[in-house]
Amino acid sequence: MKKEIEENQVITPLPRREGKGESLFTLLVYSENIAGILNQITAVFTRRQVNIESLNVSASSIPGVHKYTITAWSDEDQIQKITKQIEKKIDVVKANYFTDEQLFIRETGLYKLSTKHVLENPEISRTVRRFGASIIEVNPTYTIVMMYGVTEQIIELFRALDAFGCVLQYTRSGRIAVTRGKQEQVSEFLEEREKTQV
Repeated sequence: MKKEIEENQVITPLPRREGKGESLFTLLVYSENIAGILNQITAVFTRRQVNIESLNVSASSIPGVHKYTITAWSDEDQIQKITKQIEKKIDVVKANYFTDEQLFIRETGLYKLSTKHVLENPEISRTVRRFGASIIEVNPTYTIVMMYGVTEQIIELFRALDAFGCVLQYTRSGRIAVTRGKQEQVSEFLEEREKTQV
C-alpha cells in the first residue's frame, strides 16, 4: 500500500522554480587554505538574503588552493553581485558562477529503508534497480541504498521509495562539480597572474 503524503509534509523541490524567475546556480570559489574564509563567503549570501542550497569544500588540483562548490537559487543579476563580492575577499583567488549545462555534476544520495518492507514488496528492489542505485548493506532491521547522480535523479528516487512507506532516513550530499574545460579555470588565472608579476 502506498504511503499517503501528509498535508504539511515537507517535500524537497526539484531544481526548477517555475514562475519565480530563479534558477539554480553553482558557484566555484577558489581560495587559499586559511581558517575563517568559509565564514566570509557564507556571510555574502546572508547579507543578500540568498539561501545556500548545498556546500562542498575540498582541496583542488592546485596545491594550497581549496575549492568551494556552492549551489543557490537566485536570478542571474543577484548571483553576479554575490560572485563579485566573494572575489573581493583578500584570500579568495577566483570565483565564478555556472548553470548546470556548463558543468559535469554529481551528488550522492543515501537511503535507509525498512528491510521488512523491502522483503515484502519486490517492487521496491525493482525501483532501486530502475534508477541505477545500489544496495550496499542489508541487515534484519534496515537496508542501505546508495545512488550517484544529479539532483533531480536523487530526489526522484527518494519520492519513488517514500511512496512505498519504506524510507527510515534519507540524505544527499553537497554537489561536486568540474567545468567542461581542460583544466581548472583558476589555473589559467594563476598562470596569467604569474606572467604579470615577472
